[in-house]
Amino acid sequence: MPEAVIYDTLREGLWIAVQISAPLLAVALVAGVTIGLFQALTSVQEMTLTFVPKVGAMLVVFWVSMSFMTGTLVSFFTGTLIPLIAEG
Repeated sequence: MPEAVIYDTLREGLWIAVQISAPLLAVALVAGVTIGLFQALTSVQEMTLTFVPKVGAMLVVFWVSMSFMTGTLVSFFTGTLIPLIAEG
């Protein structure tokens, strides 16, 4: 197998990893900044206040975007990796 095919497959796999993780990371960033701003404005320094809402928001986004993540991974495996393995 040529090196170019390996590099292209690796590049595509990394791009898919970025696409799949982007919604969760964006929600974690927005929730963290919002909660941090709320804590700074109210002087409430409770550790569970930062953790629980952020995890809750990430669970909701994960549940909503799970079909997108699964579809993206399945199409990558069936369209790219399995043919490469089969041609061996």
